[in-house]
Amino acid sequence: MVFSSLEFIFLFLPIFLLVYGITSKKYKNAVIFFGSIFFYSMGFRDLGMGKLLMNTALFFLAILFNFIIGEFIQHFRKASKFWLTLGIIYNFSLLIFFKYTGFLLGNINSLFGSELTVKSIALPIGISFYTFQNVSYIIDVYRRTVHSERSFINYGAYISMYPQLIAGPIVTYSTVAEQLQHRKHTIAKVENGLKTFTIGLGYKVLLANQLGGMWSDLGMIGYESISTSLAWMGIIAYSFQIYFDFMGYSYMAMGLGEIMGFTIPKNFDYPYLSVTMSEFWRRWHITLGSWFREYIYFPLGGSRCKEKSKVVRNFLVVWLFTGIWHGASWNFIVWGLVLFGLIMLERFVIGDFLNKYRIVGHLYMFLAIPLTWLLFAIEDFGQIGLYFSKLFGIAAEGDVIINAKDYSKYWNIYGKFFIAGVILSTRVPEMIYKKIKNTPIAAVLLLVVFWASVYCMYMGMEDQFMYFRF
Repeated sequence: MVFSSLEFIFLFLPIFLLVYGITSKKYKNAVIFFGSIFFYSMGFRDLGMGKLLMNTALFFLAILFNFIIGEFIQHFRKASKFWLTLGIIYNFSLLIFFKYTGFLLGNINSLFGSELTVKSIALPIGISFYTFQNVSYIIDVYRRTVHSERSFINYGAYISMYPQLIAGPIVTYSTVAEQLQHRKHTIAKVENGLKTFTIGLGYKVLLANQLGGMWSDLGMIGYESISTSLAWMGIIAYSFQIYFDFMGYSYMAMGLGEIMGFTIPKNFDYPYLSVTMSEFWRRWHITLGSWFREYIYFPLGGSRCKEKSKVVRNFLVVWLFTGIWHGASWNFIVWGLVLFGLIMLERFVIGDFLNKYRIVGHLYMFLAIPLTWLLFAIEDFGQIGLYFSKLFGIAAEGDVIINAKDYSKYWNIYGKFFIAGVILSTRVPEMIYKKIKNTPIAAVLLLVVFWASVYCMYMGMEDQFMYFRF
């Protein structure tokens, strides 16, 4: 079940909010917990009852196990390191098994000529996200930055909370601990939450899905048959698609959280306005970056290390993990290494220049953003190489350009979405929205966005969110 579906908007959400609204404050977290477990289980219904039950049970047991580990760490301080180690091993063992087994076996087979196989493993939805939340919790209890949660229901509500369960933001326990116990439910919060949800829905359905259509079209045509102009249009379309898709999800998560009285942290801060890749990754998927800084980068010594080589090592570890976290494929590892290389180049050579001469920085990022997303978008290195050759007009043997002016056809179809993407990547729409937020004009605009999105969903445009596969 996805947020951008008629089933969610007109069935699950109204029933959930009705039950949540009439339930006394004492039991609201229980409604969140069990409602979210049901929401999660619906993601496996197409796989059959067996896998639905297995994956739901796995998720429930992960919550129970980490709740118990947190209690053991809190109350058995002499053995706390043992319990923390056990918890980390358990969490990452599950993540590695489900997400990386096929990748590891494939590489072993390639290296040694073996034929190791494993039955098809369905990746549990959201496992990368809820694993990081569970691990951050037990580490924080070990560090004594938080006290262990005494209520299993409260802890279950924290981990399973459906707005942020599938694709983040990655919410640390310290962020919501107080809200789990004490939060206010007001009409103003419900109203603002619905507005935020609608904005996110529009980003996803009316913009990301439409631009995603162009990227899919290029895959159907074949990269060998597109012109340089169309190749650039395609990768820019993908850059907008992944941004508005993921930001749309984050807005919807924030809106749904606010309806329930929670403040879910912001996950994006206009990253396409950045002048360096370092700045970009402080503004993109903010909660993931914070997780890596807090639980990997700083423990390694961060930038405090006296030796420059150790600082470089710390960055390398973080960006290797960032690449691997996003997917079990070599292109994600290469993508992470390329980002590491760019960030080191900026840190030690060109960063000050780009920050001083921001126009140059924007031009640099105009190239860097789509080119790095290309490594993210395509798994096959042969196809990546082919696409790069198209971007820079390098002819390859066997290339066939059906129509050198093919870009004009696609601009006529998708041009309006490119223009919208450029405008909505800036702060201007937000500034205007803040001024008209509580006016009838804003209400009418949001109603138009909502019903236009509903129409598109009715017409079958309810694609899954791109980050569901991570």
